[in-house]
Amino acid sequence: MKALSDDCERFISFPPGHLYSSKTGDLRRWYNPPWFSESIPSTPYNPLLIRESFEKAVIKRLMTDVPFGVLLSGGLDSSLVASVVSRHLAETKVARQWGNQLHTFCIGLKGSPDLKAAKEVADYLGTVHHELHFTVQEGIDALEEVIYHIETYDVTTIRASTPMFLMSRKIKSLGVKMVLSGEGSDEIFGGYLYFHKAPNKKEFHEETCRKIKALHLYDCLRANKSTSAWGLEARVPFLDKNFINVAMDIDPEYKMIRRDLGRIEKWVLRNAFDDDEKPYLPKHILYRQKEQFSDGVGYSWIDGLKDHASEHVSDSMMMNASFVYPENTPTTKEAYYYRTVFEKFYPKNAARSTVPGGPSVACSTAKAVEWDAAWSKHLDPSGRAALGVHDAAYEDSLEKAPASADPVSESVFRPAHGESLAKTVAPAAAV
Repeated sequence: MKALSDDCERFISFPPGHLYSSKTGDLRRWYNPPWFSESIPSTPYNPLLIRESFEKAVIKRLMTDVPFGVLLSGGLDSSLVASVVSRHLAETKVARQWGNQLHTFCIGLKGSPDLKAAKEVADYLGTVHHELHFTVQEGIDALEEVIYHIETYDVTTIRASTPMFLMSRKIKSLGVKMVLSGEGSDEIFGGYLYFHKAPNKKEFHEETCRKIKALHLYDCLRANKSTSAWGLEARVPFLDKNFINVAMDIDPEYKMIRRDLGRIEKWVLRNAFDDDEKPYLPKHILYRQKEQFSDGVGYSWIDGLKDHASEHVSDSMMMNASFVYPENTPTTKEAYYYRTVFEKFYPKNAARSTVPGGPSVACSTAKAVEWDAAWSKHLDPSGRAALGVHDAAYEDSLEKAPASADPVSESVFRPAHGESLAKTVAPAAAV
């Protein structure tokens, strides 16, 4: 879009799974899986099939001859990716040949939930862990560059893309060229906290379908462009086509959050990897509550962004927002601020029309906001907007932690024994 924004009057976003037919001049869908119709499946839950399908998806993405690692936030999804990779490397000739451990990477404000959980998972798996700290001010300073690269003004995407952008820059500087990441699981299994309020399995399943179909506009856009801005490749095993088909063929009744049965969000995935004989992860990590990336890097990150936006966007500007931005009118000062930055780089209507809009709570679609009447008063994509569900919901966490003034930590990225990371990270041969 960067190269075309000055010359094109109109952009047409290719829907996922479509191609352009030069004969008919229309877009035709080439990817047409069973779940695309949103019909309700009835296949019983098979935890062993889920586990085997996911392990195959991870191993398939280890075909590479470049230094690689895993983005490890300490949440369920990235921790499972790291666990499966670590096990595979330990059991193959590739690991014995190179004699190296898996390298994992995490970013956050000092003291953030993700940093603590990721370190614990890394210690449990025995990986070479690289912990990167950033401050609220460093994130704010990078906002314009982030928006330029990810080409969106969507609030939650920008919140999460900024730390990922900063982390990708550091990872690439260390010689790593490919990383595995955990995107896609929350969309497939209904992992976002607002799914607690799904009224029935039909609504639950249809929402997961909507979320998967929109991934190219949100999480996949973030994972792709935040990393590729620095020449880093991200691979996402949860979005393996075969794995999606297996997971989306499960009767959604099993995916429903049932507190009376002890089922929290993504229970079908957690249970599939709950192995007492050869544990994949510590129990409390395997059953850690969903934490959105933009929250997990530190709650004061989002609070700092809101404060920064309030300093640049006045009340009078918000009153006139519908006249200045009639399409996808920003409803918060934070959204207004991102929109002004986006318009500076991409001023044409063709560019702004490629960004989706609509109300959202904890990353929900506009349709899911209808599940709880109280949500319409707390429209925020943060997981903490899921009132009564998140352990640190806004109503329970009104204090704002001060932003850290410490600079980016460099020492934790130094390879052991003075070796360069490009030499110590094990490339994997074709598996």
